[in-house]
Amino acid sequence: MYEDREELLRKIRLGEDSSLELKEIQFRGPRIIGPHPRELADELAAMVNTAQGVLVLGVRDREREVVGIPLDRLDAVEELVRSVCNDSIEPPLAVRIHRMELADARNELQPVLKVDVPRSLFVHKSGGRYFQRIGSSKRELSSEQLARLFQQRSQARLIRFEEQIIPDAGFEDLVENLWRRFLGPFSDDPRTTLHKLKLLGRTEDGTESATVAGVLMCSWNPEQWLSSAIVEAVRYKGIDQDSNRQMDAQTLTGPLDEQIRGALTFVRRNMTVAATKEPERVEVPQFSIRAVFEAVVNAVAHRDYSIAGSKIRLFLFDDRLELYSPGALPNSVTVDSLALRQSTRNELLTTLLARCPVAEKIAFDVHRRFYMEKRGDGVPIILEESRALSGRVPEYRVIDDQELLLKIWSAELPNQPEA
Repeated sequence: MYEDREELLRKIRLGEDSSLELKEIQFRGPRIIGPHPRELADELAAMVNTAQGVLVLGVRDREREVVGIPLDRLDAVEELVRSVCNDSIEPPLAVRIHRMELADARNELQPVLKVDVPRSLFVHKSGGRYFQRIGSSKRELSSEQLARLFQQRSQARLIRFEEQIIPDAGFEDLVENLWRRFLGPFSDDPRTTLHKLKLLGRTEDGTESATVAGVLMCSWNPEQWLSSAIVEAVRYKGIDQDSNRQMDAQTLTGPLDEQIRGALTFVRRNMTVAATKEPERVEVPQFSIRAVFEAVVNAVAHRDYSIAGSKIRLFLFDDRLELYSPGALPNSVTVDSLALRQSTRNELLTTLLARCPVAEKIAFDVHRRFYMEKRGDGVPIILEESRALSGRVPEYRVIDDQELLLKIWSAELPNQPEA
């Protein structure tokens, strides 16, 4: 909203309303003393619960006067906004922050931060309370209003989450060489085809926007819109999750197939490969790469992307690999029936991954030409390959109906030094 500077200045001169909030930033020495983080969280939550809007930091609201933010304080103010959105609002709020200059009353340019607050599929709370914006003020929602708002936004989510549009992501945010791979060789009208593939859609007012699947498969930074759409990988020394014994760590981002490739590379880099020499050299890997590949593919393809603030976590220990995937099992699948039944939460994502070829150097080890082959044999491969290597069957467990944990045991490695 208000992409043009002159349009934004005209809105500022008119003053605050349901879609515009103005805040002056106050300092005491190096510290930001105003606005208070709780106040900022309440205003942002109220705005997103109403519709969409813009917060401009560096403007005195009563006088509607641009006062700016010192250049050397912009980083601190931006960090305040990000911290408030991630830590003080539930579920975390995804915003877009722009640094720009606006003319003050003397026609001198002053640095400000423009924070775009997009429409949300969720109802957000701040400090345990739900607010909505009425004009330039906010009010706490009554129980009747809150029930109605929850109903409206839950109805919007009846469409598969992966097919939902992201209002502040457009066609220009998708990377051509990433979306081209899903188009046929004779596609003369790429945008129409992307709409048919549900990588693009339209908002209620007809604005073209990217979908959740669009940014997950066709952008290099899907976490810009879906902050938890990443894989967090850590290698610990020993068998305990202890940050003091962390040996390697990496945040894996990018399109989903790139996240899978990165996770496989991380495991290869950090697992031990032992060897016996008699009668001839035989290598014994700590984990079956084929099983790890299938496990990561399943986690990335089937996780619940609608759960805000919960990412895929991949932990390696001396005796096991743990993989945490957000979301309970889909439909009526249980831990006991995982190896026998095929069910997917993200039909569109699995279809797109089935069109992404696996790099030749990986394909040989994982016996796959594409990231998904949709035959339902992923879990049996994980169980059999891992059992054959370690002698122990991997364990699946659902945690609080919110997360699926897979535990794969390490092989007994020969010729290893004593710990």
